Amino acid sequence: MEQPDPSHPAGEDTGDGRYGEAVFPAERPGEDERIDLGALAYDTTTFARLAALGAGPGWRCLDVGAGTGTVARGLLEGLGVTSVLAVDRDVRFLAARPVPGLTVREADVTDPGFGAGRFHLVHARFVLMHLPERRRLIGRLSELLAPGGVLVLSDAADLTSAGAADTPYTRVMRAMWQGLRDTIGTDVTWVPGYPRLLREAGLTSVAAEVYVPPLLPGSAISRFWADTWHRAREAITATGLVDDATVEEAVRCLESPDCAELSPGMLTAWGRRPGPAHTPTTLDFADNS
Repeated sequence: MEQPDPSHPAGEDTGDGRYGEAVFPAERPGEDERIDLGALAYDTTTFARLAALGAGPGWRCLDVGAGTGTVARGLLEGLGVTSVLAVDRDVRFLAARPVPGLTVREADVTDPGFGAGRFHLVHARFVLMHLPERRRLIGRLSELLAPGGVLVLSDAADLTSAGAADTPYTRVMRAMWQGLRDTIGTDVTWVPGYPRLLREAGLTSVAAEVYVPPLLPGSAISRFWADTWHRAREAITATGLVDDATVEEAVRCLESPDCAELSPGMLTAWGRRPGPAHTPTTLDFADNS
C-alpha cells in the first residue's frame, strides 16, 4: 500500500494552479524540447510495454495528456495501430507534427464526451500525478475501454524523498516535488498505489513495473532534470528548502561523471477491462470525437 506524506493526507492537493500555467507553460521557448528529452529517456520502455500488451493493427487508442505526441506517433508508426486520439489541454506541439491516423483534440481529460467503451488502449504518462481526484479519474478512464481493452498509467516513482543520502541533488529533488505540490498540486505519493486503484476500478490482469533511467553526463534524462529545475526554479526555491546555489550545485552533479544519484523512476501500471476482446472492423474507427 502507498504511504502518503503524513503532512499532506492522500487526496489533498495544495496547489491552486494547473500544469502548463503556474509552471511549464507551453508558450515558453524550448518547452517542447524539454518534453522530448523526457520522451527520449522513457519512450523505449513505454513502447516495449505497450507492444507486450498487444498494441498493434486494429487497435483504437487514446493518448491522454499527449504532450509533443511521441507516444501517439510511435503507436501509429512503430506498432502499427490503426487510430490514435491524442488529447491535451494545449495541442500546439501535437498539431505541429501530424501523421496519418492521428486525431488531435484540445480538451481536458476531466471533460465529458470521450465515449465509453470505445478504446482498446487508454494511455496516460506523467499526467495523473499532476491532477486532483486521481481515484475518480482512474475509474473514468477505465470506462472508456472496450471489453478486453487495457488502461496503462505511468507516473513518477520518487526515489529521493525517503532513505536517500542528503546531497544537493536529493535536496533539490525533494524541493522540486514540494514546489510542484504547492503550486499545481502534484502528488507522487499516490503512484505506488496505482495497481490497487486499477483493481478497485474493476480491471483485471493488473500488474506494474518500474524503470529508472541512468543519470549519465549529457544523457537525455540528466538534461531533462536540469532544464526542469531551471523552468521550475521559482517554485523550487520558494519552498525555502534550497537556494539558487544549491540548485546550481545539483546541476553540476548531473553534468559530472562522478554523479552517484538515482533519477526518479517511471512506474507503469496496467489492467484490462473484463470481457472478450474483439477484432475491430473499419466501422469501429469512425471518428465520433
